[in-house]
Parts: sequence; C-alpha cells; structure tokens
Amino acid sequence: METVLVEDVLHRFMLERAGVRGVLVRLGPAWREVAGRSAYPATLRSVLGQTLAASALLTGNIKLEGALSVELKSSGPLRLLFAECTDQGRLRGLARWSDPLPATLDLAELPDAIMAITIGNAERGQRYQGLVDLQHPELASALENYFSQSEQLPARIVLAADGEHAVGLMLQKLPDEGGHDVVEDADAWTRIQHLTATLGAEELLATAPEQLLYRLYHEESVRLFEPRPLAFGCSCTRERVEAVLRSLGRDEVEAALEAREGEIEVICEFCAQRYTFDRVDAEHLLSVSPTTSAPQTTQ
Repeated sequence: METVLVEDVLHRFMLERAGVRGVLVRLGPAWREVAGRSAYPATLRSVLGQTLAASALLTGNIKLEGALSVELKSSGPLRLLFAECTDQGRLRGLARWSDPLPATLDLAELPDAIMAITIGNAERGQRYQGLVDLQHPELASALENYFSQSEQLPARIVLAADGEHAVGLMLQKLPDEGGHDVVEDADAWTRIQHLTATLGAEELLATAPEQLLYRLYHEESVRLFEPRPLAFGCSCTRERVEAVLRSLGRDEVEAALEAREGEIEVICEFCAQRYTFDRVDAEHLLSVSPTTSAPQTTQ
C-alpha cells in the first residue's frame, strides 16, 4: 500500500468490519513552515504542532465552507494557541507565551483557560463555535471529550508532533454503519481502541499514512478514500488589514501615522506579509463605508 502523498496530506478511511470511520493527517513542510516562524520552546512547539494537526483532522468528516480553527487563550504563560485549516486545505498557526513555561504544558492547569472550535465563514456571518472542556491535561483527551459531549459518539484521537512532523489520527464509532458484521460485533469499538493503544508517538511520527493504517488495522478491512492535499497558507489580505485599521477610528490611525513619520506598517504574524499605508491610503480607507460587516482581526 503506497501513495505519492505521504506528507501534508489528509486521509479519510473506513474500518468496515468494525463500523468505524477515521481520519489521518500527516504534516511535514506545512508544519515546519509554521514552527519556523518563531523560536518556540520544545514543549510549546509540540503542543502547537498537535493543535495544527488537530485543526486539519477535525475537517475530515464535515462539510466545510470557510475554515475551522482551534483557539486557546489563558492568563498563564501560554497566552494564545491558534491553528486553522481552510476548506482549501490551507493551514496556519501560532502561539504566544511568556517565560518561564512549565516543563509540561497541562491544559487543565492553565489559569482562566478557554478553548474554542470555530467553524464557518466569519465574513459571511456563518459561524458555529463550540467550547472545549479543559478538564484534561492533553489536547487529544480534551477533544475526545468534546466529541463525546457534542455528538454523543465516542471518539479516539491520537496526536504527536516534533520538529519535523505533526500527525493526528481520529477514529469514531458509527452506529449502524460499516460492514455487515457490525451488529453482531459488539466488541468492535473496544477492539479498535486496544489496537490504537499500541501506537506510540515515535511510530506515529515515523510511519507513512497507508503503511501505518495497514499495520494497525489490516484485519479490519480498511477502505481508503481519495487523499486530500494540505499546505501552509495564510488568509490575510490587504482588505482585512484595512478593515482592522478602519475599526480603530480616525484618531488612532492619525496618531499612528504621526508616530511613524507618515506611514503605518502591519506585519502578519502568520506569514510575515507586510502591509504599508501612507496618509493617502489612510484617508481612503477611513472614507470608505463597507457594505458588509468586516472582521475585527487580521486573522
């Protein structure tokens, strides 16, 4: 079982004998592009990589128009964790932190922490947002609990990341779906969980997607669907930056121009794209009344 796409790819699959659907995401260059944007400490880099893989993973079994983001904010040393995957398979992410970071990042111990999963197109006003209960120390466990509560379907999620790769595996039990043995096979979900529990982080990170699925579930009648390519990409635009400046109001924009000798420079934190505005640009954007509500963020 081989495929050309072994990195920056999303695989959907079915374990037909067990009546289980799954998604496997493996990121290489896209993750390294995100990780290389800042000198992230190793602990934080691992969590950011897992979050980036999870943002793609969660798009695998939904009809997505726009983007899906996973965002965490806290008043602790990990101030922000953000990852996003669009319906075109474009990924971006970042984290903000303050030293000292703990040796192990326990999500349940972060003060005032809130994590949200947002789906849809903010510019069109089509958004769904769900909050993730952070009573679990690791992201994978928190997301499993989220699916259990929001969809009433058990899920098994495995996430891992190092400096080279970020990988995610998600399995969901589906009632009355899969192969013809599902009804009689009451132990199927338990069996799948036991098989998945044998998977360590090193194997997950080191093994190509189809090879990994065959190793784990070759007796479960794995059926693969067409792989979906993924890539690093940013959705920032000059129009979105203009909307942010416009939201600040004339006084703040003119103060910024005065402080910066007649020019405002905005640099996207995700992709390092630079946007510059002189006094003529500023006057134009302040005089424009957008016909639709603009997002209040460069994201």
